[in-house]
Amino acid sequence: MKKREIGNSGLYVSELGFGTMSLPNDVIEANNIFDAALHAGINFFDTADLYDAGKNEALVSQFLQNRRDKIILATKVGNKMNDDGKTWSWDPSKKHIMQAVKESLRRLDTDYIDLYQLHGGIMEDDVEETIDAFESLKKEGVILQYGISSIRPNVIKRFLDNSAEVSVMMQYSLLDRRPEEWVNMIEEAGASLITRGTVAKGFLTLEGLTRASSANGFEAYNANELHATLEVLMKETEDLHAAAIAFALQNQSVASALVGARSTKQLLDSIIAYEKGAPTEHIDHLKHVVKSHKYKEHRLL
Repeated sequence: MKKREIGNSGLYVSELGFGTMSLPNDVIEANNIFDAALHAGINFFDTADLYDAGKNEALVSQFLQNRRDKIILATKVGNKMNDDGKTWSWDPSKKHIMQAVKESLRRLDTDYIDLYQLHGGIMEDDVEETIDAFESLKKEGVILQYGISSIRPNVIKRFLDNSAEVSVMMQYSLLDRRPEEWVNMIEEAGASLITRGTVAKGFLTLEGLTRASSANGFEAYNANELHATLEVLMKETEDLHAAAIAFALQNQSVASALVGARSTKQLLDSIIAYEKGAPTEHIDHLKHVVKSHKYKEHRLL
């Protein structure tokens, strides 16, 4: 599997990355998924302290043993669990970040995090304090690099302008092309885009139409528009799953396209789709089939 560098970070990640949020709680099946990912050449794994109230990080830790040097590990911070253990509050303060990273390291059973990401952000944040926390952790060697996971252009721009962040994680797919407007901004800052939602909750797979039949729509598509668009995409391409992944990776600012899986078969389907790929001219054709939306909120002034 090919690798790309995240920004100028020195971190080379597999073009297909694995988002661990959907890993099953069945440890045996989760381990099989992890093994299949590594066997296929996937070295980039992304989690967050928020996922399952930290249990996802603990689950991931079981698969890091004797493999840590083969893995680029990413996690996220900023959402502080409330005392009820079910809800959370936004807290990008230095105090919280410095404590939260210790808890993530403990759950992950590792002494460093390759890519630490701010898990959101609002314009009311004290961004200088947040960045200071990341820079302090970087100097300590607790994290190697940092980035942000957000869909708010104004928040992303301010973070890019005032920090040494190397990545921006955004939802990006054939059915959600909103990040395209901001790719140049990310590239000019020397950072890379990491895509989540690459196959749009499975709509951009061979199961797409079946999933759409019971869905209320997706992003800017209402239920009828979603079904109609998927019908056209299915007719216009031999393998929509392969085309969806190739679409994300056609953009050279994308370092890795994340996919998730609840079973080994789901992951293998994505790996096969990645390896199959799709011609550039075919992807360009599909772009005319789908809408090109823009973010309506949180835009730059």
